[in-house]
Amino acid sequence: MSPKTAAKKASTEHDQLKHATRDIAYELAEKQREISVSEFFTKNRHLLGFDNPRKALLTCVKEGVDNALDACEEAGILPEVIIKVEPTSHEDRFKVTIEDNGPGIVKAQIPKIFAKLLYGSKFHRLKMSRGQQGIGISAAGMYGQLTTGQPICITSRISPRKPAYYYELLLHTQKNEPVIGKEAEIEWDRPHGTRVVIELESKYQKGRQSVDEYLEQTAVANPHAAIRYINPENEELLLPRASKELPPEAKEIRPHPYGMELGTLIHMLHDNKARTLSSFLNTGFSRVSTRLAREICEKAGLNPNARPMRVARDEADKLLKAIHETKIMAPPTDCVVPIGEDLILKGLERQFKADFYATTSRSPSVYRGNPFIVEAGLAYGGELPLEGLAKLLRFANRVPLLYQQSACAVTEAVMDTSWRTYGLQQSNGALPTGPLVLMVHVASVWVPFTSESKEAVAHYPEIEREIKLAVQECGRKLSAYLSKKRRSEDAEKKKSYIREYIPHIGIALREILDLNDRQEKKIVENLTDVLERSRKQ
Repeated sequence: MSPKTAAKKASTEHDQLKHATRDIAYELAEKQREISVSEFFTKNRHLLGFDNPRKALLTCVKEGVDNALDACEEAGILPEVIIKVEPTSHEDRFKVTIEDNGPGIVKAQIPKIFAKLLYGSKFHRLKMSRGQQGIGISAAGMYGQLTTGQPICITSRISPRKPAYYYELLLHTQKNEPVIGKEAEIEWDRPHGTRVVIELESKYQKGRQSVDEYLEQTAVANPHAAIRYINPENEELLLPRASKELPPEAKEIRPHPYGMELGTLIHMLHDNKARTLSSFLNTGFSRVSTRLAREICEKAGLNPNARPMRVARDEADKLLKAIHETKIMAPPTDCVVPIGEDLILKGLERQFKADFYATTSRSPSVYRGNPFIVEAGLAYGGELPLEGLAKLLRFANRVPLLYQQSACAVTEAVMDTSWRTYGLQQSNGALPTGPLVLMVHVASVWVPFTSESKEAVAHYPEIEREIKLAVQECGRKLSAYLSKKRRSEDAEKKKSYIREYIPHIGIALREILDLNDRQEKKIVENLTDVLERSRKQ
């Protein structure tokens, strides 16, 4: 083959390869499309807590109860929640009904709340609440639809003067939009409230990490709630409220500047409607006065009267550095409502029969600009099991966390605490042993969970430190109780020895002092009387 022919052949092959590569690129481009959030979670349902049938049942109940309690509290209503788990004609399916006496839901909002992922009112606000992401109850409905083909059924009423509305809803996963199967006005004996019914593939089992345990722990952290639960065996569990006082309403706050990251700050600058950079800082963040706003601008070398939307990326970087160089008060804490020491005590006393209880509620603290409060309580002795590891109850915004205990900051902080110092046995890297129940509650405007299923608290140093300080305070109270108990037992043991030998002392004295029977009896009675008075003291 001549050089000219070879070159021509190589050029032809190059053109063919070029066209083939271009055709593949077009073919690949045609396959690209947007992924709906509901499509993503349908394939990754384990991220939401639906990774096995037993856990799916618990997650479904949990999401419904969380919504019910939040709704009642925001409306200023003492919660009354009814949970019923019924078997169906299919062995591996159960029907879950959750009913509350809350304010109800406006008709137009019902389809979106229950059949659209990432739809809700809590994601963008800084205020303590159980739900955060707008996923929970709609994800439970999606899982039910996926495993049984059945719609989620909702009945809701907002007033005795308004009708009750009934919906049967499916979730269009490709569009992440609700599909209304049935809509009607119905008779309902509740003046206001909401009832949700979901049929799902699941498994019921008592014991650890069960619906039963979840509801019992919910009662500990929510002593103002009355809970009625009927399990698949038609057994009824009544958890009456231990308090008739609602928790104070949490207040919504603006973000604290110390929690800002550069990308978020740039986004806020470009989307804010403030006319000047100074007013943007003053109105967009908590604890930034007009004086502080000007001080921050001066440190950043920026004009306080500049338009926020015209601030460039490098200028925003300077602004963020100036924020961290400026002393700004910690954010207000009325956005976080703790359970409180008295109510933690009532919750523990209601669920656990013990000899000793201790509670503490720490002062508010901050992580990434987000206020949070850590509380702890313990129950010791009584009817609690003598052997085995202590029982650890973890809560976040009053919600029990039953899974991923080993991955949780709460567990790590408790295990890192030296419980031997407080009179308990403990192996290295483990929980203490003995008749002990320990509870820890983390309350925040935004609890940093390790995943969307909200089962474990992330390992922020500020949060772990507060947990350790809280449990240590309870540990010191327990140590004082155990020391007093040991001293009392030692004294009683010594007195029992003396009591045993008093008659022998009387005989010895009779022989030494030549006493008669009446005199000996009198001495023994006097010694016994002194010993008894000493015991009572």
